[in-house]
Amino acid sequence: MNVKKAIVLIVDEAADNLILLNGMLQDQYEVKLANSGRAALDIMQQVPRPHLVVVDDALPDIDGYSVCQQLKSSPDTADIPVIFLQTERDEPRAFEHCGADVVAKPVLASVLRARVDTHLQLRHARELLKQQRNLLEHVVEEVTLELSQMLDAMIWAMASLAETREYETANHLRRVQHYIVALARQLQPHKRFAEELSDANIKALYKAAPLHDIGKVSIPDAILLKPDRLTDEEFAVMKLHTVYGRDAIVNVEHHLGYTNTFLRYAREITYSHQEKYDGSGYPQGLAGDAIPMSARLMAVADVYDALISKRVYKPAFTHETAMEMIRQGSGEHFDPDVVDAMLTVEEEFMSIAERFSDPVN
Repeated sequence: MNVKKAIVLIVDEAADNLILLNGMLQDQYEVKLANSGRAALDIMQQVPRPHLVVVDDALPDIDGYSVCQQLKSSPDTADIPVIFLQTERDEPRAFEHCGADVVAKPVLASVLRARVDTHLQLRHARELLKQQRNLLEHVVEEVTLELSQMLDAMIWAMASLAETREYETANHLRRVQHYIVALARQLQPHKRFAEELSDANIKALYKAAPLHDIGKVSIPDAILLKPDRLTDEEFAVMKLHTVYGRDAIVNVEHHLGYTNTFLRYAREITYSHQEKYDGSGYPQGLAGDAIPMSARLMAVADVYDALISKRVYKPAFTHETAMEMIRQGSGEHFDPDVVDAMLTVEEEFMSIAERFSDPVN
């Protein structure tokens, strides 16, 4: 907005006052005149609208305060500053009605021009700040989206590197991502989970889930790819994939000098998804709620997907068999509440498995 060409609306019942005030401002501004509150409100509907209003507070039909209130009640005119003209000074009332300023009558030309100029410049400055804020928000959104896409790509690359060394597929990663979200959404209102499972945290779980087995990149092929049953010594090595995965995330946190919800979930899932609810799992033998929530969700999601997936060392079980096996493990291998959630959303599990099914060889 060019301040010198700003439109100023003057509202006063007396014609001589309108002429006098018009003479004070017409050299610097485009002036519009109204002799009543009703006429002023009609002018405010015209385009372009005035940039500032000077109104007598004691108009007979709709007084200046009512005019101001109606302007402030509409988003189209709420940011237009209103200067009250008062014969009997009552500044508190003017400001209570959202007035920007008060000028005493009889009006001094120098005072009116100074107040009008000040408030037009303030409005212009606010508009510039709003434009700059909108531009900055747009830039931040673009940068955030780019960083998010880069993070997603890096997560996927790291996770795929671990999975494709074994018998898993990229679709396995997609399935467990969606299983864990389905479980989290179902458990969101549950008193044991509500505090942790905010919408933002569920998004972080979704991003962290594919990293659950990244520690397997450090397991020798002779053990990782062995089609037969592992010896006790080999299984001891295999169990270290949880430690290797945890250490990889911890190194990232140390390098960055901070952690966040995504990194915490990634660390918890990689380290603890093989723990069992009764304490018989590994690597720490944690039990019950000592197992991080994220890992308890991942345990159900990962085991379900392993059961319904064909491997060189096992056939694929049916959905019904997999559900029954997990149900039987409730309270022993799995958190009972998470199992109940899975049974509640089992149709969603079936849909996810079908949508991201492995290609038939």
